[in-house]
Amino acid sequence: MLVWAGFVLGVLVVAGTAFSIIGALIVARRVDSWVTAVVDTALDHAFLVALRGVDSFERRDWFLGWQGPLTLVVRLTIWMGMLVLGFALIMLPGTDGDFAAALEDAGSSIFTLGFAVPHGGGGQLAAYVAGFAGMAVIGLQIGYLPTVYSSFNRRETEVSLLVARAGTPAWGPEILLRTHWGTGSSDSAPVLEDLFVRWERWTAEVAESHTTYTGLLRLRSPKRNSHWLTSLIAVMDAAALHLALAPGTEPKIAARLMLRMGFETLNDLARAMKLSVPDLAQVSVATTPISVTFDEFAQAAATLRSVGYPVTETDEDAWPNFAGWRVNYDRAALSLSRMLDAPPSMWTGPRRWPSQPTAPFRPNPGRTRNRE
Repeated sequence: MLVWAGFVLGVLVVAGTAFSIIGALIVARRVDSWVTAVVDTALDHAFLVALRGVDSFERRDWFLGWQGPLTLVVRLTIWMGMLVLGFALIMLPGTDGDFAAALEDAGSSIFTLGFAVPHGGGGQLAAYVAGFAGMAVIGLQIGYLPTVYSSFNRRETEVSLLVARAGTPAWGPEILLRTHWGTGSSDSAPVLEDLFVRWERWTAEVAESHTTYTGLLRLRSPKRNSHWLTSLIAVMDAAALHLALAPGTEPKIAARLMLRMGFETLNDLARAMKLSVPDLAQVSVATTPISVTFDEFAQAAATLRSVGYPVTETDEDAWPNFAGWRVNYDRAALSLSRMLDAPPSMWTGPRRWPSQPTAPFRPNPGRTRNRE
């Protein structure tokens, strides 16, 4: 009786594992899987405990760079272990209840090693199915990793290109300041429009790939103070600042479209990580104040005025418009920045470790003359 109870339990384990694998690797939308959730939560807590005494962000960032890849490896290991366990339970009737023999048969079949040959029609059928399942999972994982890292590489291309515009760590006002300073008073509009259009498309791709393959969220940028999340927040803040301070100046449509795509994406990504975010239909500045203060906003506006940015509104008139845009993504931006331990950039809130926001690094603008 216990042997057949184990057989039923094995069928349930294999079916549940198959559902988790298909949902994570094949279905082209987010499918909640307890395996993915448990692995991600367990590793996140492990890294949090291990790095509790590390004060240096540079050292923490180096260690956190291993978290995303380890999540992928551990998840594959657990899937294979569950398949071995499930098929071992299924093979129990064929081994007269000898679990060690069933485990040997299941492992030999799943990994296609062939050192154990089950006897009997039922055992051979289970071995064939186990062998197919093992090859299918390994094949899917081999195809899955290039897909994930291809999306990672496309994501990081735009993030790297933004470094010259936004500095590291990225900051929204810095984008407007550097663009206007570098192009001149009348030439910055086309450059900004091109930036917002490209980041609207970039954000749409991130929304599709990162909600489907949530492991991408924890893959960190190669450069220490560069991060896809802080870069996205910076571009959105730049668009919101432009619309608030210079509402009659181009680009207007591109900035609005980028913001809309951006806050929809950030809220979707926060929900994918099980973070609490408000319903956008019920969000308002009156009920949900933003994390950026008026003084911080006014200081950024003063910096833009100092380089001749075409600011047409006073700080008091522009503030409600900026806050009205920012409130749509403020909670999601701060929650994701904290959970993913993004570099402590300005206007992105606190992190899980004590840290101070870092202003973008600005190289010396002077040039050294070549002397013969």
